[in-house]
Amino acid sequence: MSYRHIAIHIAGDIIVSDNPGEVIKKWRLIFGLTQTSIAARLNTSPSVISDYESGRRKFPGSRFVKKFVQTLIEYDLERGGMVINLLERQLLREKFWTAVLDMREYSEPVPISTFLNAIEAQMIVPTSQSLDIHGYTVVDSVKLILDVPPVEYVRLYGSTSQRAAIFTKVSSGRSPIIAIKSMSSVLSIKPAVVVLHKLKPNTIDPLAVEVAKKSHIPLAVTDMEIEKLIENLKQFK
Repeated sequence: MSYRHIAIHIAGDIIVSDNPGEVIKKWRLIFGLTQTSIAARLNTSPSVISDYESGRRKFPGSRFVKKFVQTLIEYDLERGGMVINLLERQLLREKFWTAVLDMREYSEPVPISTFLNAIEAQMIVPTSQSLDIHGYTVVDSVKLILDVPPVEYVRLYGSTSQRAAIFTKVSSGRSPIIAIKSMSSVLSIKPAVVVLHKLKPNTIDPLAVEVAKKSHIPLAVTDMEIEKLIENLKQFK
């Protein structure tokens, strides 16, 4: 079983925090590890862990966070997965789901051109690669911004980053693109394509387009009614 969604949640919690060392300590204690035991598993010294947690050392970077989170999950699985099971139930109740209009994983990949044709989407920032779409998430951008803590934004990716992130109720497209850029810079993941719903090419914020280009984030727009859009996307298995 993949626990990628849990790993992304924990990593996101650490990365978006104003005090990442404090959050590292929080998760270490939640999983029941001492500084000595986590240090041994990370092949470092307890003093290094202590320095990170106290803020005496600067933020360790995405590579350490990834290894740290993997270690937590591996340790819990060795002990029966009790913490992971609790987190699974907690994540199902989180506010993220109030912003999700539809979310689906495909059993067979869909070529990006086929996917975009199905929702009559126009590419604004094209991709130089031949990509497949393995799933999609459609979110209400207003609810996402007002009701969902930023740490939960990483949940947009589901079990794979090779998916389309479709944002409804966007005014200019700047906020979704900047949020995705921030996540991709620290978590090294980004959607296969971002689709802005009910925006036209000439109404997209130029900064959003520029950020998408520099960050290599494929960007598209569609004017299709949301009910029809979701219905069309469900035709793929």
